[in-house]
Amino acid sequence: MVLDKISSEQAINLEDKYGAHNYHPLPVVLNRGEGVYVWDVDGKQYYDFLSAYSAVNQGHCHPRIIKALQDQASTLTLTSRAFYNDVLGKYEEYVTKYFGFDKVLPMNTGAEAVETAIKLCRKYAYEKKGIAENKAEIIVCENNFHGRTTTIISFSNDEDARKNFGPFTAGFIKIEYNNLETLEKALKSSNSIAGFLVEPIQGEAGVYVPSEGYLAKAKALCEKYDILFIADEVQTGVARTGQLLAVDHENVKPDILILGKALSGGVYPVSAVFANDDIMNVIKPGQHGSTFGGNPLACAVAIAALEVVKDENLAENSEKLGNLFRSELQKFIDTNDLIKLVRGKGLLNAIVINDTEDSSTAWDICLKLRDNGLLAKPTHGNIIRFAPPLVMNEEQLLDCISIIKKTITEF
Repeated sequence: MVLDKISSEQAINLEDKYGAHNYHPLPVVLNRGEGVYVWDVDGKQYYDFLSAYSAVNQGHCHPRIIKALQDQASTLTLTSRAFYNDVLGKYEEYVTKYFGFDKVLPMNTGAEAVETAIKLCRKYAYEKKGIAENKAEIIVCENNFHGRTTTIISFSNDEDARKNFGPFTAGFIKIEYNNLETLEKALKSSNSIAGFLVEPIQGEAGVYVPSEGYLAKAKALCEKYDILFIADEVQTGVARTGQLLAVDHENVKPDILILGKALSGGVYPVSAVFANDDIMNVIKPGQHGSTFGGNPLACAVAIAALEVVKDENLAENSEKLGNLFRSELQKFIDTNDLIKLVRGKGLLNAIVINDTEDSSTAWDICLKLRDNGLLAKPTHGNIIRFAPPLVMNEEQLLDCISIIKKTITEF
């Protein structure tokens, strides 16, 4: 039987033999999750401090989300968009009111949603702004992470993601993140700028938080030069940073908003692009779509996932626990030479290890954290990202902080 119980070693060997080697997982094999905890095949319990890259903000297997999945799965799962279904319209009304936009274009994955936003931005530029066809340019930031499709890696700095995957897509101008001067210079440089695509916090780059006021001033510059401000909140959205959206910290309303991951609580792939009518209405039938985008199962799951965020005050909890986490870690850092700094917002945080990017120190620390019952993963060599489910309580967080301190002290 395919679903027979297997050992950790067998599971790892099977992936190694039959799966493409496009990931380098931490050597732990999980088979159950509930709330902030996951268990491996041997029954050992761990705190999940990655939340599937912020997809599991509502905690593993949240009963309300799972019930919505089960109820809808036993009724109707997929119609394609060739026909109407009785869940999509309800979801679209709910989600647009929830985030404050006129319209939503439903997709499945984060990368698909980014691609959708790029297409939408370009089409708007040609049809509403009069930019010459095939000349539109979108400003992006260095060290961004928006996905791994061919178009998206065309403007990535990550050589692993780019090497031997060309030729690449034109139409992007890369500038330094968190630098308003370079943004204005780029905006002035051409009459063909269509949009500015930015992560409010660069998660994959190591939870790099921009200077206070950067997003609000960047949005003001976009308004001044009449270009679209596109916020990629696939990782930072849905309460992760202590507000519903990370841009809410600076009261910024994007022209185009991209969401994914926690939109479904990690139960099913759901992503979405939001915009108001003047932008979204440039898309006509046949010009963009997805067989699974907006399927009834996804819609039912997403409504339940967003209800959980609101009803359980997850943004407020994230804000409170994030402040506690950084303050406790900072006290520890003041007495420890191995960690250089802690940074983040809400429950999206990272520590920078006092070692070079090509060292194995952060990876080795993550192995020790695993041994001590906490799962996290390095990014960019010497940075460890910490992003537990937002349903965590203060007692659990303090327990995790003590595991982190103990592990690093022993290390």
